[in-house]
Amino acid sequence: MSLVLSSVYAGNLVYYSLIANSNKIILDVYENFKKQSFRNRCVIASPNGPLKLIIPVVRSSKNIVKDVKIDNTQNWKKIHWKSLESSYRSSPYFEFYEDEFYSLYFKNKNDFLFDFNNKINLAILKCLGIETEIIISSSYVEKDLEIEDFRNIIPSKSKDLEKFKEIKYNQVFQEKQSFLPNLSILDLLFNEGPLAKQFLAH
Repeated sequence: MSLVLSSVYAGNLVYYSLIANSNKIILDVYENFKKQSFRNRCVIASPNGPLKLIIPVVRSSKNIVKDVKIDNTQNWKKIHWKSLESSYRSSPYFEFYEDEFYSLYFKNKNDFLFDFNNKINLAILKCLGIETEIIISSSYVEKDLEIEDFRNIIPSKSKDLEKFKEIKYNQVFQEKQSFLPNLSILDLLFNEGPLAKQFLAH
């Protein structure tokens, strides 16, 4: 059975669990871009609690995901990287993966949201050691009995979220604040390193 997913920015644990436990994933780049979705934002654990990192996009009549452009007139890359540094510099594995992700933010120019999402997704899969086949759609993926559709998965309403509330791992600011479930996969990766993949299995 194949799964169809949206292209997202450093997706959460539910998202990467679906990838880790599937043989093939189809990323639909021809679906409509939805504002205030995880397609251009992720949530990390900051010293002050959950923090949304949002990639600004150019307003346009074109709303197909593959055509959405990043608004690079804003200094979002520097802001996101500084947020990641201040949140995870003291985590066990941030320095281990730092070069891999720093280059994505500052050594590559990406005009389109999907291009950046795809590059960071491939880097995350490499770090996790996940070898699931990823296929980029060549048209809108219609609903099909052979394809499970998870494009509109909403973490707060997902039946999958409950089991992730039970998963506990050491977070940087856990002594100051309660455990934060289902954050961006970067939180799990920087805190657990090579063991991160094990937390995604079910």
